[in-house]
Amino acid sequence: MSSTPLRAPAKAPPNGAEMAVSHLGRALSVTGTLDTDGEVHIHGKIQGRINADRMVLSAGAAMDGDIVARDVQIAGRLNGRIFAVNVTLDASADVTGRIFHHTVTVARGARVDARMPWRPPSYFETLDQLPETRP
Repeated sequence: MSSTPLRAPAKAPPNGAEMAVSHLGRALSVTGTLDTDGEVHIHGKIQGRINADRMVLSAGAAMDGDIVARDVQIAGRLNGRIFAVNVTLDASADVTGRIFHHTVTVARGARVDARMPWRPPSYFETLDQLPETRP
């Protein structure tokens, strides 16, 4: 997979307009890498990697792969790794893998079978390549 460092939040659009939020619908499945400088909400299925400023995996959605973002919110099923400064796991979250984070919030009822190593913010600023997955 290609290496994409975590990016600083995108510059605000002129005249106070907000950047549009992208949505991947329930009926869609994506295999590969999804890149955005903005926010993406996943309602379908992903196999691969997501690079975003903010990413939301909705309840009922599923992902197998890596997430690299500044903020991540999980309400669906994730089998993979998260590399994010801020991570929120909702009550409906079902996470298996690793969660590299600076801050993490886990709601009562979330299912988590993961290692959650803490990292300082500087770790994410210099993250040029993701660590290799161990067998």
